[in-house]
Amino acid sequence: MQQKIDRFSSVFSIFLFCLFVLFTFSTAIAQNDSSKAVEDSVNYDNHHSLIYRLDIEGAIGTVTNDRVTESIELAEEYGADLVLITINTPGGFSTATRDICTSILNSKVPVCVYVSPSGAHAGSAGVYITYASHIAAMAYSTNIGSAHPVSGSGEEIDSVMNEKVTNDAVAQIKSYAEKHNRNVEWAEKAVRESVNITDKEALEQNVIDLRAESIADLLDKLEGRTVETKSGTQTLHLSKRNIVTVEMSFAQKLLNLLTNPNIVFILMSIAMLGITLELYNPGSILPGVVGVISLILILYSSQTLPFNYAGVALILFAAILFIAEIKIVSKGLLTVGGVISLFLGGTMLIDTVDPNLQVSYSVLISVVTVVGVLLAAALYLLVKDSKRQVFIGNEGMIGKIAEARSEGMVFVNGALWKAEADAPLSKGDKVQIESVENLKLKVKKINQEDRS
Repeated sequence: MQQKIDRFSSVFSIFLFCLFVLFTFSTAIAQNDSSKAVEDSVNYDNHHSLIYRLDIEGAIGTVTNDRVTESIELAEEYGADLVLITINTPGGFSTATRDICTSILNSKVPVCVYVSPSGAHAGSAGVYITYASHIAAMAYSTNIGSAHPVSGSGEEIDSVMNEKVTNDAVAQIKSYAEKHNRNVEWAEKAVRESVNITDKEALEQNVIDLRAESIADLLDKLEGRTVETKSGTQTLHLSKRNIVTVEMSFAQKLLNLLTNPNIVFILMSIAMLGITLELYNPGSILPGVVGVISLILILYSSQTLPFNYAGVALILFAAILFIAEIKIVSKGLLTVGGVISLFLGGTMLIDTVDPNLQVSYSVLISVVTVVGVLLAAALYLLVKDSKRQVFIGNEGMIGKIAEARSEGMVFVNGALWKAEADAPLSKGDKVQIESVENLKLKVKKINQEDRS
């Protein structure tokens, strides 16, 4: 049975190890470091305008902030004519969003935010970023709005806190609207009432500056446009242009994965499973190693993700319950309690008002189910093994049948042992071991009729 537990542990460990290998290689293969953008900047034709292009897809977070800041710094360093940000986002973290807006507002190079491609949406954080930009544009068949603060469950924040958060958000977006002469009333409604409008309506209501079918169409329409930036008034000349796309570096792609709430919850579960399995079966090594590596990655992501301490405490409590199951006979009650605690911890793990940045329920249910099944299987094998007869050491000798080789010597388990019998022994006699004392066996001679 111990061999079965070892095999179970080994298979599970290899599975965890393969996850890490796939994670590493998928990130490495996709690597396209931003140094390539710097190289393209240095080698561009001086007779062409230089445009840095940055594509934002998905939730706004720390990595997005780093990329926007990096793009603006590169543009300022190499004298670019424009920073073009295409955006398609449901929202994001308020801190990262505010930092992005600050970088755009203080940019010496004009920044154009383009809601693209067709079907894209600039929601919540996307509204603030669009309003903060020097030039706001949208592709056809896109929409913008729904910037009202919500709780982690997607509901409105209650009472006084709701008023504070909402008023702060309104003041923030109104300041952007006033700076760029955009529709202040609609901006306030987007925050207070979660209004949402199409690209055509946005242009008609002075929410954006223009609509364009494509990036090429957008840049053509920007030709000769005057923009007021931190360094003063600038006129765009983009008829001949060199577009440099700023890709995510390897480190940014890695951090982007590690700041995904779903990935973080999975890593927490892997860490808990690995360490628990190592304690269930000491000496397995690999589960413990994988568990500790996962734990270190979680600590890395904790620098950027706003963890809810209650959620983290519930997940740690789940780990304690799983480990306690080894020593305390609870007939699986501790494991059930751990599974429930793990689920509740996952639901409140990330402390954010945006439901798009919470751990998804599909991931929660899948991970909790897998954790429960694996730990139940490991616990079943452990309990079943503990009830079986011991086959090693002195206790494992008791009850075995040995063969007498001479008076006072018997052969068992491939070795000769000194023996003390209840009757004289002859070579070939069969005896049963009753006890072991000081490496000497006490045996009972088995009569022929007993053997039959």
